[in-house]
Amino acid sequence: MRGARQILSVVGYNFRQWRRNPRVIVTFALAFILSFLLSDKAVNFAVEHGTTMQLAEPFIWTFGDSDSILLVSLLLILLFTDMPFLTSGTPFFLMRISRKKWMAGQLVYTVLATGLFLAFVLASTVAVSVRQSYFGDMWSETAAILGYSGAGEAIALPALVKTLEMSFPYRCMVTIFGLMLGYAVVMVFIMMVFNLTRGHAAGIVSGFAFSVCGFLLKPDTIQAVLQLPDELFYKANVAVGWLSPLNQATYHMHNFGYDLLPRLWQSFAIFGALGLLGFLLALWAIGKYNFVFTGTEG
Repeated sequence: MRGARQILSVVGYNFRQWRRNPRVIVTFALAFILSFLLSDKAVNFAVEHGTTMQLAEPFIWTFGDSDSILLVSLLLILLFTDMPFLTSGTPFFLMRISRKKWMAGQLVYTVLATGLFLAFVLASTVAVSVRQSYFGDMWSETAAILGYSGAGEAIALPALVKTLEMSFPYRCMVTIFGLMLGYAVVMVFIMMVFNLTRGHAAGIVSGFAFSVCGFLLKPDTIQAVLQLPDELFYKANVAVGWLSPLNQATYHMHNFGYDLLPRLWQSFAIFGALGLLGFLLALWAIGKYNFVFTGTEG
């Protein structure tokens, strides 16, 4: 119990850094704008066609492809750019508790902060689309039109047929929460390792590099760069599905029984293994970190 309280004290200390923090305010404001833009498109499309939407669909479409997840990941970088909050109070935490418990607090904080961020995005999409939505766990006619007619591509709403055929809305929504949590934990610990070993700027750059590398690993890009014939496009798509972190976090880029893409449990296992590796590296880095104490002359 004492260890759990110590971990929660670290979590509470990190959340107190949100108080009147312009960076946090801007992050959530941009998240609302992103949610509003995508949800408003869906609402307008439903109104024009006289259809309704399932309540979770706008949230699902917000994370519908790697491009959308890249935008969300950039907001997460902004939210976690100061991790692991190396303030004047950090040495006192490390004097009172072990480094393992302090780093465990960073992990718990990352999960809770990401969950809060995703819950805010969900609430934002629901607030925008609730008048046009229903609660039943069944894909809507709007989703069917967007997916099967190709109209979704025309208005940049990724309602993909594979998602509609292989899942139900609420299950898909919960899975997206899990995938994004795994992705965020890996990214944050990469940022923390570079922050502790190379400095704050290196931590931010590493987060951008992690996201951008995943964005560049797209089948179309690989086909164009390597000049692959169309016959090899499927293999490029499978390779990207395994290698790109963004695609690992994308729901429809998974094997639902008839291709060679990673299964959902495999993506969760990969994120878990990478998160554990990042945790251990960050634990090693904080052990080597030299705190600089400054004072004033009397």
